Amino acid sequence: MPQRFAHLDTRWRIKESLGTTSLEQARRKRDLLAEADDHYRASLMIAEEAGPALSREAVEAVRRRYRMATVKALASGFTYQPIDHLATAAPIEEALARLRAVHHGAGSQEIPKVCDAEALPGGAPKPTVTVSEVFQICVSEIACNAQLCKLPNQQAAWEKTKRTSIQYFIDFAGDISFEDITRELAPDYQKQWAGQARPKDPKAEAIAPGTANRHIGSIRRLYADYFRHVGEQARANPFRNMHFKAKTRTEVPPFSSEWVRKKILAPGATRRWRPEPQLITRMLIETGCRPGEIINLRVEDFRIDEPVPYMSIRARKEVARCV
Repeated sequence: MPQRFAHLDTRWRIKESLGTTSLEQARRKRDLLAEADDHYRASLMIAEEAGPALSREAVEAVRRRYRMATVKALASGFTYQPIDHLATAAPIEEALARLRAVHHGAGSQEIPKVCDAEALPGGAPKPTVTVSEVFQICVSEIACNAQLCKLPNQQAAWEKTKRTSIQYFIDFAGDISFEDITRELAPDYQKQWAGQARPKDPKAEAIAPGTANRHIGSIRRLYADYFRHVGEQARANPFRNMHFKAKTRTEVPPFSSEWVRKKILAPGATRRWRPEPQLITRMLIETGCRPGEIINLRVEDFRIDEPVPYMSIRARKEVARCV
């Protein structure tokens, strides 16, 4: 035990069996236990310094304490479950197994360790996490897999779009605790968007139902992803089955051949353009490719020496710029 924590934790030496003969598993559990102890000692120190006042440091202490409990439970072979879940929904065998583990770790004096008593029976207080904080967790931890194949500009666009939707909810309900989003609140948020999709003022511009669906869907997905991330997959989503019936997408007609001949292909029609946009435009017309597919082509992608010359269009991590 580090000397500076001796007055907070009376244990002089911490000795605990890892319960495995696998060296790999032992190292993993050792690291988890060490991390749990670090969080536990830090939370003790912060709580002592913060005193009874509800400050940012005190809130962080609760988060560290909760994190320590989840890590400690995992290191002991369990997933962390809140005590109310263990008391009402979990099988009695699981609750008894956790209590036996606490008793086993108590040692000869049969005094349960505080960290074990909180981690295994689920007694650590749950931290308060706001909507904006949950969104940051989503960006940094939850959504990283979905963004692995996105280019930097695509990642930035994705985050901007999602952040805008979440900000709409924060503007409506405030940056409240994520736990406080209830089924009673969700219909009010839907009504707010219904008022914009079908405004009472005939002069007001109505938003498209699809726009409202997108913003409601963003907070619904964030709610589902976050609680799945923390192990509460069974939690009912307050925004379930909430959507507006969107109109059928209107087909955008193509440019007529006559318009293309007069506006683009006519002699001198694009003379004020730089050479690159002129060439790109003509390639788009001739091939039907998307702008990004043409702009990102490189010299080696033009296979003109093949029996059938062709362009090789393939995925790239870096984006070319037309200057």
